[in-house]
Amino acid sequence: MSLENVTQFDVWCGVGLLLFACFFPVLTCAQDLAPRAYIITPIHSNAVTLTYAFFGGDILFDGDVPITGATAKASLSVFSYTHSFHLLGRSASVSASLPYGVGNFHGTVVGADTNAYRSGGLDSSVRLSMNLKGGPAMDLQEFRKWQQKTLLGVSLKVVVPTGQYDPKKLINYGANRWAFKPEVGVSRRWGHWVVDGYGALWLFTTNHEFFSRNQFSPATNTQKQHPTFAFEGHLSYDVKPRLWASLDGNFWVGGQTSLNGVENPNTLQRNSHIGSTVSVPVSKHQSFKVSYNRGAYVIYGGDYQNVSVGWQYSWLGRPN
Repeated sequence: MSLENVTQFDVWCGVGLLLFACFFPVLTCAQDLAPRAYIITPIHSNAVTLTYAFFGGDILFDGDVPITGATAKASLSVFSYTHSFHLLGRSASVSASLPYGVGNFHGTVVGADTNAYRSGGLDSSVRLSMNLKGGPAMDLQEFRKWQQKTLLGVSLKVVVPTGQYDPKKLINYGANRWAFKPEVGVSRRWGHWVVDGYGALWLFTTNHEFFSRNQFSPATNTQKQHPTFAFEGHLSYDVKPRLWASLDGNFWVGGQTSLNGVENPNTLQRNSHIGSTVSVPVSKHQSFKVSYNRGAYVIYGGDYQNVSVGWQYSWLGRPN
């Protein structure tokens, strides 16, 4: 890219589009690594989960924009609630998540050392999941007699634009647009072993106020993002009930963005992550989950490491 042909606005919008495409999809769980997402529970099950996650690593631009040494670090706290119920005679569940993040971003842009700090709420999400095969709606007594074989389920995750967003700023925790993730999942058990596989498509609405009404652009700018295809797989082993460990991996492709109708091919994602998860029960109602993942195949975009720790309290009906 020739700097003589690049305006200051073009540079900063390029930075913003790339940061958005490379970092925030990870923070908002666009590239989830969630083992056992389609394993069912008895109806009227409830769970409250508190999760702390740390993300850190490089943002790879491959010399396509005048940015070097780009890094990002963020801490993310998430409160989630899940409830299971019966839907058309099948097992179903609904969950809602409220995340809050603190992040630092650093890079050299056109020779200038640049830093940014952000803290605030990220976009919230709601997920509805329903079993189609192998998991009828069951109460606790029926569930105790049931043995999992093959489960086939579908889900829809909706990311709601409730996060902190200021159109005058280049980097925000909110995306100022809706996102939808329809997904199909399969889970198969062989004794102590469980294999999961999911396929999903992320769809995004338009952000009509991207980096607007500031010194670089007094007008408003429109940002669009193409769909992203996401694939995810897990192999897990039960040591005993509620104590299990898994190997996790995913791959996603797509998500190219455009600004005011002009496509930016640099934002096309073709990346994958690998990691592992361990779930440990500590009482009848409580358990801890620890996970780690990192970039396995990152040609362009965010090459991050992520460590997360979650505490869960679950109950049937009302809490004891």
